[in-house]
Amino acid sequence: MTARSARPVRLGPHAVAALVLVSAVGLVGFGWPLLAGAGSGLAHAEDAPWLFAVLLVLLVGVVLATIADSGLDAKAVAMLGVLAAVGAALRPLGAGTAGLEPMFFLMVLSGRVLGPGFGFVLGSVTMFASALLTGGVGPWMPFQMLSMGWFTMGAGLLPGPDRLRGRGELLTLAGYGFVAAFAYGTVMNLYGWTIVPGLGSGISFVAGDPLHENLVRFLAYCAATSLGWDLGRAALTVVLTLAVGPTLLRALRRATRRAAFDARAGFEARAD
Repeated sequence: MTARSARPVRLGPHAVAALVLVSAVGLVGFGWPLLAGAGSGLAHAEDAPWLFAVLLVLLVGVVLATIADSGLDAKAVAMLGVLAAVGAALRPLGAGTAGLEPMFFLMVLSGRVLGPGFGFVLGSVTMFASALLTGGVGPWMPFQMLSMGWFTMGAGLLPGPDRLRGRGELLTLAGYGFVAAFAYGTVMNLYGWTIVPGLGSGISFVAGDPLHENLVRFLAYCAATSLGWDLGRAALTVVLTLAVGPTLLRALRRATRRAAFDARAGFEARAD
């Protein structure tokens, strides 16, 4: 039987279909206010419970689809639980201080090792556990779960999971973490911006206005309200990825090898 180095969990057709479905639901959940009429009477506070219920079902579907495609066992699920608990414990250490949130670097490195399917579930479950830990449960929670799921999944989709190692891999992960930290903030801004009225001339969301006009206001809103916060998150993610990345990547890959996430047995016939 031959041994192989650890690689991200394989993303099969069932897992791909599940991820596409949950992402489509998430895009609708974030973006429908931009297309809704002025008199629709809809609000994120009303749709959040429904989105959360659908999201939980789809998360279970992603896990089951990934297990079906890759033949994973309880060890993989246990590892996800441990990483989610660590991420949830890291989040309160910096939240509320200039956007310094150390959990983001852990999601980048974990997504790289575990792959996009389990990465999406890890990001979502980590944010859910963090909300329970800090008392941050509210209508924003399902949107945070989706955003963090996409953030972690993106790290699992980066190129060269089997070949790229060393400095090149670290720089790739740090660059992704920097850009994706801004993307996370921007996506969450879209949720908050549509529910806060009267922000000021030129940056307020106006229900029923043409899409391109609202998008221009949204970009102005992001620049005026969250650019500095997102920069702090992005910078800390880069620093921690470069500083702790080599050690943590080795530890995660060692754990996946021992759990035999991607084990494939091969036997050679021998002549007697």
